[in-house]
Amino acid sequence: MPSEITLQLAHKRNNPRNSEGAFLDLADGRILFVYTRYYGDSWNDNAPATLSALHSRDGGLTWSQRSRVVVANEGGFNVMSPSLLRLNAQRIGLFYLKKNHLHDCRLFLRTSDDEGRTWSGAARCIPAPGYFVVNNDRVVRLESGRLVIPAAYHRPRIEAETTKLAGWDWRAITLFYHSDDNGEIWRESADWWGLPVENQSGMQEPGLVELKDGSLYAWARTDTGRQWEMSSRDQGMTWSPPKASRFLSPCSALSIKRIPATGDLLAVWNDHGGRWRLEKPFESSWGRTPLAAAISDDEGKSWKKAKLLESDSHRGFCYTAIHFDRDAVLLAYSCGGVGSGVLQDLCVRRVTLDWLYGPSRKSS
Repeated sequence: MPSEITLQLAHKRNNPRNSEGAFLDLADGRILFVYTRYYGDSWNDNAPATLSALHSRDGGLTWSQRSRVVVANEGGFNVMSPSLLRLNAQRIGLFYLKKNHLHDCRLFLRTSDDEGRTWSGAARCIPAPGYFVVNNDRVVRLESGRLVIPAAYHRPRIEAETTKLAGWDWRAITLFYHSDDNGEIWRESADWWGLPVENQSGMQEPGLVELKDGSLYAWARTDTGRQWEMSSRDQGMTWSPPKASRFLSPCSALSIKRIPATGDLLAVWNDHGGRWRLEKPFESSWGRTPLAAAISDDEGKSWKKAKLLESDSHRGFCYTAIHFDRDAVLLAYSCGGVGSGVLQDLCVRRVTLDWLYGPSRKSS
């Protein structure tokens, strides 16, 4: 099949949500998939959760039957939103959020020298205090070896620690952290940006990709009906002022990665550009439908080969992790919304590159 669901992680009793994940190739040929597995009876963002792992031995066509806890719940709220990177030939890194309360959410790093069988203690990546959102599958290694974390900072509204949303500001600013020694020391970028128009979201859930000329392209979700974008020409130290991008979308995360086999860029997002002429999204989808993919062969100047991945108007699709395996790509994303919350259910879709590069409706 050119495009098929190969893993479904539906919520169930005592496991009310499975969501945000990331992939990594292991030395023995297996694919490691780590995701956020909630337990108890609540699927709220701040409810208890662990990081759990599954494996595939056949390029994502089938998966291990039982998950294994990789990081137990060590946060006041939970742990969530993993990113996986190979730091060198022997060491892999697992980045994740440790969420204590609404004034303390920061990214941590554990490393493994035995391909994920055991992990080191946790080291904090963001030195400043505060509530910082870093999405799953977001930490990037540049060609220079520098590691870059795109983060969204949400300021407190009151002084005391709180679990109440009234004490927390939805309007995020985007900033970046970098490390030149494989995650031992982290430094903050020289500048940060807010959204320069009237809004209620700020610049949330940023991501970035390195372009072929060495510059960095970054984006963030907003409530203005589109993603906003920035660029850096000095390895993420300084950034251009944000401007509106061509990605029309709800306030939902965009994901972009480079396709190793071709060198092109692949984008996956909730495309609200109107090209699909689908049924109007229902409230149960949170507006996070459809889910589409497109390819750029000119470093993001234009996007072509648009493909529809999901179109159910009752369900929402978001927080996509992207992983390439030879002639295919694995996409892991939330897919709930029919009798559940959008974030309660998770799936992995395997898509062939031939299908992605095949004919599409039109370019944008």
